[in-house]
Amino acid sequence: MKSSETNKLFEKAETLRQKSRYTEALDLYKQTLKAYTSSRDYNGVLECQLSTGDVYRMTGDFDRAEKSYLSAVKTAGKVHDFPAIADAETGIGLSLRAKGDWKRALEMFSSAMDFYQTTEDKHGVAFSLWASAGALRIKGDILEAIDTFKQALRAFRSLKEESSVGYCLCGLGGTSRIAGLFRDSLNYYNKANSLFAGIKDSFGTAYSYCGIGNAYRMLGDYRKALSYFKKASALYNKIGDRVSYAYTLWSMGTTCKMLGDYKNASHYFKLSQDLFRQTKDPRGLIYCKLGFGEIALLEGKQRRAEKYFRESVVSAKEFGFKVESCHAELLFSSLSGKIASGCYNKLGLKLNFDRPPFNLP
Repeated sequence: MKSSETNKLFEKAETLRQKSRYTEALDLYKQTLKAYTSSRDYNGVLECQLSTGDVYRMTGDFDRAEKSYLSAVKTAGKVHDFPAIADAETGIGLSLRAKGDWKRALEMFSSAMDFYQTTEDKHGVAFSLWASAGALRIKGDILEAIDTFKQALRAFRSLKEESSVGYCLCGLGGTSRIAGLFRDSLNYYNKANSLFAGIKDSFGTAYSYCGIGNAYRMLGDYRKALSYFKKASALYNKIGDRVSYAYTLWSMGTTCKMLGDYKNASHYFKLSQDLFRQTKDPRGLIYCKLGFGEIALLEGKQRRAEKYFRESVVSAKEFGFKVESCHAELLFSSLSGKIASGCYNKLGLKLNFDRPPFNLP
């Protein structure tokens, strides 16, 4: 394949990726990677490795994503492309973050941030802020995550990068929900949804639909919540994003639980659990165990509930997930009729629960 043909194929793959057509994009990246490798075009190889890592990450294959980014680090070293090394480090951090390893993720983001600041790469700095905010959210430092998302939002607005502004708004929507600021959450997600619809970003539109649904769920409007989850699900199925779809399914299960429909709640928790196992997301698996445990509790199966809650407490502490530790302790305490919700106050979260079923954010 001639280099001009390979370049055209790569550009086509990039266009497909931007349109969230990940499966088709991946096929083309594999073809171009092979062609660039055989012609020893290491700059082309590097671009393919970074983009392939992005596609694997967006579709929930984090082990392959990490492998692609690590290969990119080696290739970038060969051609002395130091900005690409920082970009690949950020990708590795995002892959680690998705697998619950927020500590190593923050280290990778910090390393990349140092480079971006030294080279005055404004986009790199903004992206590192956004990535770090997401890792802080998983760690459970929610107020710091909100502040960091706001910094990223300001940076992307100054760069006039609309799509990135949308993802910052989604980040603020999610962290605001966990903080107990449900109206703020709805406002952020609605703004993001309008923005994504305007630029025809399918991934962002689906993500914001799910966020709007969760905001309505926390405000007690369960029927409206389900309608938005269904909109998100239709898009996620089309895109092939297992990660976000898994959380949408969990949200649907939780909504059904709040409506007293335990059969459908269990069904959705099982579907989401299967996807979380595929993507190796320990945090998602904790949420599923809490869901199964609470249904057992509501159905009077105390022993089964205790097993799920105990496992969740251990797992949340093992990974250092502060918010999920609070959730697990809350549910475990409910077995004895006591509601231990003081843990949330220590994290600065405005969350109050009195009795099951618990509408976890």
